[in-house]
This record gives sequence, C-alpha cells and structure tokens, in this order.
Amino acid sequence: MIYQAQPPLEFIPPAFNPLVLRCVHLLLPTWLRTQSGITQIEADNVESLVNLYRQFQDQKVRFLLAFRHPSTADPFCLVYLLSRLVPRVAREQGIGLQSPVHAHFIYDRGIPLWAGAYVGWLASQLGGTPIQRGKADWTGLRSARDLFANGKFPMAAAPEGATNGLSEIINALEPGIAQMGFWCAEDLQKAGRSEQVLIVPVGIKYSYVDEPWNAIAQLLDELASTSGLPVDTSLRSKNPDLESLYPRLLTLAEHLLSLMEVFYTRFYHQKLVTVTEEVSDRNEVLKLRLQALLNAALQIAEQYFNLQPKGELSDRCRRVEQAGWNYIFREEYKDIKGLSAVERALGDRVAEEANARMWHMRLVESFVAVSGNYIREKPTVERFAETVLLVWQMLAKLKGEKSFQRPQLGEQKVKITIGEPLSVSERYSVYKESRLGARQAVADLTKDLQQAMESLL
Repeated sequence: MIYQAQPPLEFIPPAFNPLVLRCVHLLLPTWLRTQSGITQIEADNVESLVNLYRQFQDQKVRFLLAFRHPSTADPFCLVYLLSRLVPRVAREQGIGLQSPVHAHFIYDRGIPLWAGAYVGWLASQLGGTPIQRGKADWTGLRSARDLFANGKFPMAAAPEGATNGLSEIINALEPGIAQMGFWCAEDLQKAGRSEQVLIVPVGIKYSYVDEPWNAIAQLLDELASTSGLPVDTSLRSKNPDLESLYPRLLTLAEHLLSLMEVFYTRFYHQKLVTVTEEVSDRNEVLKLRLQALLNAALQIAEQYFNLQPKGELSDRCRRVEQAGWNYIFREEYKDIKGLSAVERALGDRVAEEANARMWHMRLVESFVAVSGNYIREKPTVERFAETVLLVWQMLAKLKGEKSFQRPQLGEQKVKITIGEPLSVSERYSVYKESRLGARQAVADLTKDLQQAMESLL
C-alpha cells in the first residue's frame, strides 16, 4: 500500500548480469518445488525453438516469445524451458547453441511496488525492461524496441498484459506485441539488416499430479468461515469430489456477491440492476450479478479519476491503474525539499485517496476472465481449483493481505507448447504502406496471434 506522494517512477534500465542468471538457474528447481509446488515441467515442439535459437545466433532471425500468462509462476517456467529443456534437445540433435540460452523480457513497472524493490533489481540483472501499462511509456517502449532489434537474446512478453488465473481462458491480447514486431522489422530495414522478424506463440498449462480434492474442500471450509457461512464439519470425513463441492462453491459465490452488492449499494450508492427473474440457470444468474458488480466497482474508481468507462474490463483496469500512479508518483515531488509541509500533506492525502480508489480496480482485476460456465463447460479439478483460488484471492484483497502468495493445493506439473512462428516480415509491406495500413496490419497480427495462442490450449 502506498499512502504518501512520491517522485515519478524511475525507469529501471536492463543490465544483464550472467552471474545473476547463473545463480537463478542453480536455484530454480528448488524455488519451483518449494514456492510454487511445481514438480514437473515438460514441453512440446522444443525442436522448433532450438532451430529458432540457432537461426537467431546465426543472425538470420529476431523473434519474440509471446507466452500465455495464467500464473505468476509463468516466467520461472519459461526460464526452466530455456535453461534446461532447450539445451537438452539441442544436444540430442547435435546442435551447438551458444550459452546461455536466455531471453530479454518485458515486465510491468508496477510489480516491484507490490512484490518488493529487489524484484526490480533482479529483473534488470536478468535483462528485463519495464513498461508502465496504462500510458504511452516512451522510455520503456524505446528500451523494449532497442532490445528486440539489437539485444543479445530474443525477447519474451505476455501479450495478455496481466495474469488471469485461468489456464484455459485467454484474455483479449493487447496490440503492443504486434506493434513491437513491426517496429523491429522497420529498425532492421533502416539498418540494412536482413534478419526475419517472428512472433512465437507459447502455451503454458498447469495441472495437478494428484487431484487435490481434500485440499480444495479444506480451503472452501476456510473461505466459508471467513465469509460468515456455516461449515458442516460432518462432511469432512467423506471423500470430496466435484459433484459434492460444486454446490458449496456456488453457495459461497452467491453469499459473497450478496455481501458485496450490499457494500456497494449502501456505502457507494451504486445501482446494481440485473434482471435475473427470468433466468433460471444458477450459473447464468451468478454471471449477470458478477458483471454488474465488477462494472459498479470500476465506475467508483473511474468517477474519482474522471475517466470514461470505455472498452473491456481489462482496458478500464489499466486506465484506472495509470491514473492512480499519476496521482501518487508526481513530477513536483522530484524536488520534495521545495515543497512546504502543507503541500506535502495535501499530496499524501491525494495519494492515500488514489490508493483507496485503486483498491476497487484490484478486485475487478482478479475476475476479468471469469464466466459462469468455466467449470461446467469442462468439469476438471484444475478448473475448479483455479476458480476457488480466485475467490481466495478476492478475500485476501478484501482483508488487506498479500494476494499473490496463493495457497498450494497440491503438486503441479506444467505443459509448455511451442506454437508455429508468425512472420512479421511477411506483413511488413502492408504495414509501411500508410497509417491505415499500419493499423490494420497490427490489428490483423494481434488477431492471428490470439487465435494461435487459443489453439495451444
């Protein structure tokens, strides 16, 4: 939480340090096992990635790994892929790759604010470059653009822009990745270089080694107790499964929605009008109520920051976030000694209020991809667990606790799938024709990337 006005967020320049990367490689298996519960990582079509790295090192291609982002563990899984699996397959094929096999990457500048300043230092040492998501961050964009065209390694970025907690639903992709691809092609052409520019979709999917129904049942008990629902202890001795736990999840969801609806109508004077009388399906009713609630919560923040509610929920969240940063991290605080005590106090009041309004956006952020049919469409333990963990995350935010340190329900395995590369270079002639052509080329490439990533599910 930030309750005081601050100087503007400083750009953290990438400063790749091979010794730091080596330490991360050594510690990675232990971290994955102890901090994320991941015990197995396997990958499909690694041969394609080996070939791409060989071409990159031969200065024939520049490419960006566009990876799915359901979890905060995704970057660590990618590091495992590049440091362990790619070199192993390269050796099996008799292909000599220069060491280390690594990637520069783009990360959200806000992460060090909630995860700790050391994360910014570590990201820098690993060759990462930050971006402020909700505005035209020209310093961050120039850095990412330069790394794509001239960096020692390929690039990696999550085109969804944020995690959604769901392995089998992809958020609408942001157009920035496609735009960066065309910038890279443009920079190479201006420099008289012949490398082809590619974007490589990468799927990441989590599953459990053993179905953790007992751990899920226990977590549901804890969430119910925290929410004020009675817990039937007589059920604990029985073997839980989806059929027995799903009604409990629906009851918990309905109860929490009722509490939040009262909260927003009574204290924030929001009108939550959802026509549910004609809808008999319990899941559909929940979906309608949730969408109305998320919209109301975002409007509270948008009204304070004088923002218009345009676009998808994820787009609105990004604008609210950036507006909040603008209220907290201010240019006039570069010279804080030049401010009077009263000016500093007023600035702190604004920062505190902005932080409080952003809290509503953080609640919405967790549920932008949630539908009423995610479990019902495919009733697996993974989908059930992901939904329960999203509820846990919301309650953690309500209680002011760290919501990124989620409970481990059981050992997990990860499946990474390397998709077929999308050529940016082949589309560049359309991009450079005109402004209209450029916009259309970016939109088409983003659409094709979305479809390619969805096919990897």
